[in-house]
Amino acid sequence: MPKKPSTSKDTLAGRVKRYAQVGGAIGGFAARIAGERVLGRKGDRARNAQGLKMALGGLKGPLMKVAQILSTIPEALPPEYAQELSQLQANAPHMGWPFVNRRMTAELGEGWKEKFKTFSREAVRAASLGQVHKAIAHDGRDLACKLQYPDMDSVVEADLRQLKLVFAAYRRFDPAIDPTNIHAEITARLKEELDYHNEARNLALFRHMLVKEKGVRVPEVLAALSTKRLLSMTWLEGEAIKDVAAKASQKTRDQIAINMFHAWYVPFYKYGVIHGDPHLGNYTVRADTTINLMDFGAIRVFDPAFVKGVIDLFRALQTGDRALAVSAYEAWGFTGLSNEMIDTLNIWAAFLYAPLMEDRPRLIEETNAAVEGRKTVGKVHAELRRLGGVKPPREFVLMDRAAIGLGSVFMHLRAEVNWHRLFHDTIAGFDVNLMAKAQSAALTQVGLAQ
Repeated sequence: MPKKPSTSKDTLAGRVKRYAQVGGAIGGFAARIAGERVLGRKGDRARNAQGLKMALGGLKGPLMKVAQILSTIPEALPPEYAQELSQLQANAPHMGWPFVNRRMTAELGEGWKEKFKTFSREAVRAASLGQVHKAIAHDGRDLACKLQYPDMDSVVEADLRQLKLVFAAYRRFDPAIDPTNIHAEITARLKEELDYHNEARNLALFRHMLVKEKGVRVPEVLAALSTKRLLSMTWLEGEAIKDVAAKASQKTRDQIAINMFHAWYVPFYKYGVIHGDPHLGNYTVRADTTINLMDFGAIRVFDPAFVKGVIDLFRALQTGDRALAVSAYEAWGFTGLSNEMIDTLNIWAAFLYAPLMEDRPRLIEETNAAVEGRKTVGKVHAELRRLGGVKPPREFVLMDRAAIGLGSVFMHLRAEVNWHRLFHDTIAGFDVNLMAKAQSAALTQVGLAQ
């Protein structure tokens, strides 16, 4: 009897194997940080950060995805660490054809090749949790088939435990940010990404929410060719945004930016849903500037009150309404805020909201340039540390990642857009009760109702 292909389950053997891979890298980092604290040394953050990057650089998989997420969350890690980790690539080695054949047999059974007209033996893309093969369905449609790597439950579980050690070590070294909720949110979202049935529902949700957006395309899932570890969807032809940005006219780059804004913020302000991973590999651009939106694993559904808080904070900063700002932060999940803490949070909020404040076409980086961002983060961090630290709510993680990530895309495009009007057009007619009803109806329709 041939050995049955293994399925992707969390196993002790898988966790032990992954611990052996990452334990030395993370353990060495934690030991160095702890030693510096015990010996009363200030430590060289830049050197430690570079060492951590070098240690992790040989590893592949979810730990790289986590590192990239952390690099965009202000002060989840020190700036030196964030800068180094942001350079890590979340690409894993391709599975060879014999491995792919075994994995596909595990998902679709013997004779799985007969379910496709053609199926590429070589992967066209490899990422942190799986790889993509191009195929053609029997009805002639081009397909993108995302196949998860084996034993990823064990890998994710091991990586998340190692991440907890990193947070614990850093927390002892620098108490400005309590990362408890950050770890909890990353854990929940990363485990969701392992379930491709859930991603298929997310994909259907975005097709529903963006149906009227002519500048955004979302693929369609083929349920008969999909499982919990295999997601087959229609192939969307497009070009990498960095390639388009290098040759496109100002008008084209501006329209791409507007389409990107709609792709992320129409779902958020109309339905309370955010695509939490604006990574360059998660979208392409068509010849007509339409955005192909892909990879729907990192999706966050927010309480409507949270979305109202985001809008309220903009209005509070615009009008100087301190009470409204306090109410907004509380809606986000911050608790027990002192006046000084509110002033400190407002520094960061003013930086993020700055492009929305001026009613004119402008570059994002006029006030959100990297140098200014580092200065702002440094100032906020120093104040948070002086005030005893803050515990960011879980909801803050993907929301902030989306804002920072999209900002970097707009900077890359050198887009000159009236962000003020784009924002106001998107939130026009916002009513928290109406949004709650729209959210509930959309989630129910695709089987994601909570």
